[in-house]
Amino acid sequence: MPIQITGLIDSGYGLYIDDWTMEADQHWVIFSTYSHCGSLLGRLLTGDLPLEKHHMEGLPKNIGWVSLYQQQLLLEKELADDDTDFMDRLDYGSSVEALVSEVCREANQLDHLLKLTDLTHLRQRGFRQLSTGETRRVMLARALAIDPELLVLDEPYAGLDIAHQQQLSQLLETLSQTIQLLIITSREDEIPSCITHVAMFNAEVDKNGNTIQRLSAPMSIDEWHSHPVMAQLNALSQQRSQDVIELIKRQRYQAKYPDPLVELKNGKVEYTDGLIFKEVNWRINNGEHWQVRGPNGCGKSTLLGLILGDHPQCYSNDITLFGKPRGSGETIWQVKEQIGIVSSSLHLQYRVNCSALEVLISGFFDSIGVYQKPSKKQVDSAKDWLAILHMSEFEKISFKQLDYGQQRLLLIGRALIKQPVLLILDEPYQGLDFINRKLVMNTLNMIAEENLSQLLYVSHHVDDALPAIKNYVDFVGDAHSGYQVSINPQS
Repeated sequence: MPIQITGLIDSGYGLYIDDWTMEADQHWVIFSTYSHCGSLLGRLLTGDLPLEKHHMEGLPKNIGWVSLYQQQLLLEKELADDDTDFMDRLDYGSSVEALVSEVCREANQLDHLLKLTDLTHLRQRGFRQLSTGETRRVMLARALAIDPELLVLDEPYAGLDIAHQQQLSQLLETLSQTIQLLIITSREDEIPSCITHVAMFNAEVDKNGNTIQRLSAPMSIDEWHSHPVMAQLNALSQQRSQDVIELIKRQRYQAKYPDPLVELKNGKVEYTDGLIFKEVNWRINNGEHWQVRGPNGCGKSTLLGLILGDHPQCYSNDITLFGKPRGSGETIWQVKEQIGIVSSSLHLQYRVNCSALEVLISGFFDSIGVYQKPSKKQVDSAKDWLAILHMSEFEKISFKQLDYGQQRLLLIGRALIKQPVLLILDEPYQGLDFINRKLVMNTLNMIAEENLSQLLYVSHHVDDALPAIKNYVDFVGDAHSGYQVSINPQS
C-alpha cells in the first residue's frame, strides 16, 4: 500500500507538503539543501511531533528511526540515570547489549543485530564510552530491532568512519529488499544505489510575508543527477563563506606565542580495561594545521581532549600549551581563552535553556550559557554573527527549541566568535544541511589558508578534506590488535 501525504501543514515550523506519494516499491531521499525540514519531516512521520493539519494514508505501524536528534535524547537520558555517586566506580551507562535488547521483539534477535551493525565486540561497553560512530550503530540496531516496515534514516552516515560507511551502504542495499527506506541527507555521496526518487524543500514567501518550506516536485534519481541545483548551491555557499571571512577579519585580534604552540611528549592514555595509545610525540608550530584521522573508537577525541584539558589524564602527561607546561599554575579557563571547540561532546553538554544570541556570546567566556554581563561590543559582535549565519530570526529563541543542525551551526559560530589561536573541530559538520556544511568547510579552509586560526580537525569523510591542511596524525591498526599513532608533518 502506498504512503500518501496531502495537505500537510505545520505553520509552527513553516513546513508544507501539498501532495506526496511513496509507492511501496520506491525508496526516497529528502535532500537537505538549506533547511532543517528533512529532519522535521522525520520527526513528524515517526510521531515525535504533532501535526497541525494533514491527510495521511498508508503509514505503517512500525517505523524505525535513526537521527542525531534521537541520539541526543538517548544520551541525555543516560546522563540523567548516571549512578556514579552511588557506586565505587564510574557509571558509563547502559551497555550496548542492554540498549539493543530492550527494544528487541524477540530474544534471538540480539546477536544477529549486533553482528549486523558490527557491535559484537562492544556489547558490554557502556553507552557513554562509545565514540560518535559507535553510538550511531547502536541507534541503527535499535531501529532494526522493531522489525520496521519503513526505515527513516536522518544523516545515517554521520560520525561513521570510512569502513563503516561502506558497510552501511551494503547493509542498506540488503535492507531495501524487504524494508522501505526514507533517507534524509545533505551529501550527494550518501545516496545509496537502491534510491529511486529524490525530493527537496524549497523556500517560498507566503501571503503574510513569512518564509515557508514547501516540498518541491519529487523527481526520479535520474532527473536528480542532471538537476542544476547543486551548482547553484555551491556558488551560494562560496559567496557566504567569503562574507564570514570578511567578518572575521574585521573583528580580528589574536595573541602571538612562540613555537611550539602545542607539544605532547611521550603521550599516553590507559584505562583499567586497556591501553588507548602511548609514546605519542606531537609538536605543533605556528602556522601549522593538522587533521587527525582514524577509525571509530581509536582515540582521536581522547587525543584532542588531552590538549583541550578536558581529559582526566591530561595532567599526567607532558604537555606544553602556548609556551607554558600544563600544570605550571595556569587555570583551565586561561588555557581555553585561546581555544575554540566544536564537538559532539560539547553539543551534548550544551543543555542550558539560553537564547541563540546568548549561545554566541558564551563563546567569549568559554561557558555553557552566559553568567556575566557582556559588553555592548560583544553583543553587537554576536548579532553580526547571527546575521552572517542567516539566523537573526532566532535571536531570542531557546537553543533547545532549535533543530540539531541549527544548534550545531550556532556552536560553530560560538567557537569562531572570539578568534581563537587554536580551533579544535571534532566532526563539526554533523547535522548541517548542504549549504551550511559547504559554508563551514569553505570558511575553515580560508581560515587555514590565511592563518586566521590554527586548525586541529577531525572528519571521516574523504570529501571533507581541506586543501589547506597538509599535516596529519593517523591512528593505524584495528580494535583487536590495538592502534598505533603515526605523526605525519608536511615534508
